[in-house]
Amino acid sequence: MADDYLVRIGRLIRDARQHRGWTQTQLAEALGTSQSAVNRIERGNQNISLEMIARIGEALDSEIISLGYAGPMHLRVVGGRRLSGSIDVKTSKNACVALLCATLLNAGKTTLRRVARIEEVYRILEVLGSIGVRTRWINNGSDLEIVPPAELNLEAMDTEAARRTRSVIMFLGPLLHRMDHFKLPYAGGCDLGTRTVTPHMTALRHFGLEITATDGTYLAEVDRSVEPKRAIVLTERGDTVTENALLAAARHDGITVIRNASSNYMVQDLCFFLEELGVKVEGVGTTTLTVHGVTHIDRDVDYAPSEDPVEAMSLLAAAVVTESELTIRRVPVEFLEIELAVLEEMGLDHERSTEYAADNGRTRLIDLTVRPSKLQAPIDKIHPMPFPGLNIDNVPFFAAIAASAQGQTLIHDWVYDNRAIYLTDLNRLGAQVKLLDPHRVLVDGPTRWRSSEMMCPPALRPAVVVLLAMMAAEGTSVLRNVYVINRGYEDLAERLNSIGAQIEIFRDI
Repeated sequence: MADDYLVRIGRLIRDARQHRGWTQTQLAEALGTSQSAVNRIERGNQNISLEMIARIGEALDSEIISLGYAGPMHLRVVGGRRLSGSIDVKTSKNACVALLCATLLNAGKTTLRRVARIEEVYRILEVLGSIGVRTRWINNGSDLEIVPPAELNLEAMDTEAARRTRSVIMFLGPLLHRMDHFKLPYAGGCDLGTRTVTPHMTALRHFGLEITATDGTYLAEVDRSVEPKRAIVLTERGDTVTENALLAAARHDGITVIRNASSNYMVQDLCFFLEELGVKVEGVGTTTLTVHGVTHIDRDVDYAPSEDPVEAMSLLAAAVVTESELTIRRVPVEFLEIELAVLEEMGLDHERSTEYAADNGRTRLIDLTVRPSKLQAPIDKIHPMPFPGLNIDNVPFFAAIAASAQGQTLIHDWVYDNRAIYLTDLNRLGAQVKLLDPHRVLVDGPTRWRSSEMMCPPALRPAVVVLLAMMAAEGTSVLRNVYVINRGYEDLAERLNSIGAQIEIFRDI
């Protein structure tokens, strides 16, 4: 039991340190101790006194070190408030985790600008750190510097952190070039039903990778005599599958053609980054990618991932359901054009700025002003399609928007087994959402939202949809255990408060 408390305290210290943007060395200097001692404390491998806990809390300016704050985070929402002003879209969560995995290709130093400070990124950083990769936050914690070791120590991998993110599956592509055999823990993440890794295995088999799944672990063996003989045709046009194939092709000595590739935003950012590493990628933005691999990469690179279109959609939905006028800045419009076209047909009153380039020099951005609108249900059903179709992760936000519109909307979330089911949680807040089957819901609007207390759905986007509905509901609502939201959004409650929301973060004592 004592060991369990030490581990919990260690995690709280680690999270507080990372939130401040400090390295273990910086905390050690503030405490007058060694980096190795801080490392032992954060891993729960060292006894720690109440005096030391207090000193750490003072150094990090964080009460989270208190034992009373060891439980899950909750949100208390006072709804019925109008939002106003403007808010910037943060960088893409999905691009950032892909780029972190891609740094394993490079023997040089990688600097990533304005990296999303979210739990998903923290978990990947923990995994990278445990296998010997040096990472540190720089420029007041906004940018991230990554330096790999000459040899990775996969035996020391933080398996607990790895199991809490599906992104670790993207280690397969880079690692198959570095070692002949290795193992990875099963990937975790949101509860979205069965998501097979078979498409990954099918794609990477062209590079000699064979996987055996056993006892919660993927055992990988690489046959160096095997290489792509023809174009790789992905059996699923998935984002992470395409990224894994790109990561494998990047250091393959030759030209690799990938067909039925995703051309989504995070894939494009990864392609732009690979080009910075000296890997030529043709066909970016299409479903056929031609990769000119480089056997050894040793470059110091500096790259700025683009903004997150799903976060932009979240903020747009927040304005719609709260009937607010809000300007959302730095919106990656090319990845929201279908959504905006659908919303225009529904009657959305909005204004767009002229387009300008993101910091990566490639992605098109706009500033988007949304005004209170009388929406009508769309004539056609809402359903996702691979880019340039309606984004899969934006589908849940249409449930809250449809609940605010006049009429009945059919939403068909065909990709995930369970996600549509979580949209029925909106009924607790006054919505009329009827589940037709595990993939389809009927939403009747408009809705007179009401406050409620409930557990956070275990899937990221439905969880945020519930939060937005609470913001629209008169009275005080409570959303419990919001870790899943922190996986994908940086300081979401504080940022919504900056534009007029009233959301309090609290923990059980």
